[in-house]
Amino acid sequence: MPATRNQRTIARHGRLARRRGWTTLVSVVASALAVVLVSGTSVAAIAGAQLATAPTSVQLSTDDQSTAKTADITAIKGGANILLIGSDTRVGQFDSADDVDGARNDVTMLIHISADHQQLTAVSFPRDLMVPIPACTNPETGTTYPAASSAMFNTALGNGGVSCVVDTVENLTGLSIPYASLITFDGVIEMSNALGGVDVCVAKAIDDTYTGLHLTAGEHTLEGSDALAFLRTRHGVGDGSDLARISSQQVFLSALLRKVTSDGTLSNPITLYKLAGAALSNMVLSDGLGQAKTLVGLAGMLRGMSTSSMLFVQYPVADDPADSARVIVDQDTAHALNVALQTDEKTTLSDSTTGRASEESSSGTSSSASPSATPSSAASSSSSSSSSSSSSSSSTSTPSASATPLPSSITGQSAAEETCSVGN
Repeated sequence: MPATRNQRTIARHGRLARRRGWTTLVSVVASALAVVLVSGTSVAAIAGAQLATAPTSVQLSTDDQSTAKTADITAIKGGANILLIGSDTRVGQFDSADDVDGARNDVTMLIHISADHQQLTAVSFPRDLMVPIPACTNPETGTTYPAASSAMFNTALGNGGVSCVVDTVENLTGLSIPYASLITFDGVIEMSNALGGVDVCVAKAIDDTYTGLHLTAGEHTLEGSDALAFLRTRHGVGDGSDLARISSQQVFLSALLRKVTSDGTLSNPITLYKLAGAALSNMVLSDGLGQAKTLVGLAGMLRGMSTSSMLFVQYPVADDPADSARVIVDQDTAHALNVALQTDEKTTLSDSTTGRASEESSSGTSSSASPSATPSSAASSSSSSSSSSSSSSSSTSTPSASATPLPSSITGQSAAEETCSVGN
C-alpha cells in the first residue's frame, strides 16, 4: 500500500470552539478489546474478580433482556455486535473539577465479530455526523427527548444514555446490538501503564497546544497522560478534523492490539489482570455483557484470529452541504458496509485507504500476533488470538480469496498494518 494518500480538498469538520472539559475515550475502547483478547485460561478468574467491583450495569431498551443474559455469545447467528461508547464528561475523572453540560458520546465504536470467529470489524462513527435520533428518555433525569430527523450523533448519550446510542446505531446500520458498554477515560492511563507503553509511529511532528502533545517525527512509546493526549488530539493531526483524529486513533489501536496479542503480554498473568482491571473498573456494562461467561466467550471467539483479520474502519460520510463543520452519511457507501455487516460477509479494505491523518510506515511491513485462523469451536476454546505458549509469527494483511473488498472510499486499516500518525 503506497504511503502517498489522496490529497483532495477537504472540509475541516469539527473545527469548533473548544468545549471546556472535553475528552476523548477511544483509548479505553482498546482496553475493552484487550479484555476479549486475553488468554482464556486466565480470563475466567480475571473476569469474575473484576466484575465483582465493576460499575453498575445498564439495560438496553431494544434488547430482549432475558435473551441477552442467557444467550451464548459464541453462537449468535450472524455474529456478535457490541457497541463501545466513550463519554466526554470529566466528572469524577482524573481528579478534574471540570464539567460539561451533559455527557456526549464523542467516541462510538461498533465491534462486529463474525459468526465463524474469523474476523473482527471495528466501525468508528464521527461525533459530528448528522443522523436521525429516535425519541429517548434520559434514565437519570426522566426527561423525554422527541425524535429528531437530523441531529449531531454525539448528542444521543445525553438524550437517553447508553440505550439511546444503541438505538441510534441500530437504526443507522440495520443491525441488532445486544451488548454495549459505556467507558470512562481513566482506563487509558492504567492500561498503557500495565503494558509498559504503546509504541506508535509519527510520520510528521505533532504539535498541539490544546492537549499539550508535542511529538517529533519518529517512534514513541506512549503511556499514561501522553497516551491519552495522543488519542485526544484533533488539532495536532491531519487536517485538524474529527475524521483525522479517527484515523490517528486507529494507528494507536492497531499498535496496541499488536502488543496485547504478542506472546510476551499473553504469557504474563499479572499484566493480564491489570489489563482486565483497567477496562472493567472503568466501564458501565449492559446486563448481557456484564457477565463472566460472556467475557470468557469473547476470548474464545477470537482464538487464533490474526491481527490482519481485525479491521478498523470509519463509517462512510460526506460533507454536509448545510454546515462545513458537519458530515452526513454517504448513503451508497454506507449501505454497502451495512449490508456486509448484516450478512456477516468476509471483507477487506481496498489499497490506499488509510484515513486523513495516517499513512503506511516507511518500513512497509505488516505483522500479526498469530497465524491465520482456522474455524474452531469457540465453546471449547479457552485461549485468545494466540495461546500464552505460542510464539509470534509474521503474516501479511493480504485477504483470503473469499474476502470481498469494501468500497475504496471506506478508510481504515487492519491491526496488522504498521502505520504512522501524520501531524498537522
